[in-house]
Amino acid sequence: MAEPVIRVRGLVNRFGAQTVHDGLDLDVMPGEILGVVGGSGTGKSVLMRSIIGLQPPTEGEIHVLGRQVTGHDATQDPELTRQWGVLFQGGALFSGLTVAENVQVPLKEYFRLSDTLMEEIAAYKVAMVGLPPEAGPKYPSELSGGMRKRAALARALSLDPKLLFLDEPTAGLDPISADGFDTLIRTLAQTLQLTVFLITHDLDTLNAICDRVAVIADRKIIASGTVAELTRFDHPWVREYFGGPRGRAAARARDVAHGGGLVEVG
Repeated sequence: MAEPVIRVRGLVNRFGAQTVHDGLDLDVMPGEILGVVGGSGTGKSVLMRSIIGLQPPTEGEIHVLGRQVTGHDATQDPELTRQWGVLFQGGALFSGLTVAENVQVPLKEYFRLSDTLMEEIAAYKVAMVGLPPEAGPKYPSELSGGMRKRAALARALSLDPKLLFLDEPTAGLDPISADGFDTLIRTLAQTLQLTVFLITHDLDTLNAICDRVAVIADRKIIASGTVAELTRFDHPWVREYFGGPRGRAAARARDVAHGGGLVEVG
């Protein structure tokens, strides 16, 4: 059995009197696209921030790529942080920098490269995410929502990471743009052999690209498996989420895309 790329054990996150996670366990295996879902306020983004060292947990242990994250400031460990890329919700691009300059920010942080080489790398990453060459010199405000997401993804991939974190990557996109972004993620994950930790509420994304889905409820991961497996899991939130009208529609679309015909779920 391969070792997990991400291993979380006994995670507790408290904010004052509020306990967000209480004994949460999670494994993310090499090469998989793991979707993380849960209701509002269940701590999906807090979990991601804990894994990448931005939110020190109250209790528990986290190992990423064989290195312990908890117990020290993981953000100051360049041997670890250069191996992951993060696309935050909304993209979080620097508004005063062009797309190419945004992509170059991580390169400048970790390496001393010539301006010419950084420009070439940035141009390559921009093309990798499906943006035209003329997007490089533009500022984020000059791009559409879908193009900004792709620009943020180019920055997340600038260091050729092994692990990619995506927080609601298709939020705010129209259905066509969201489908295109899903296809891009799946293609990049296969081509670059990435492990992807994906927070989303988008049922179409879960059905289209996720190998496995982990459900946060009751302050823990209560279930993980394929979407088809989770539709049979007996928990009120899971039944409502995957078995409701939107869940059934997304499942039918998945089955049609896979050539399996229409299958009623729930």
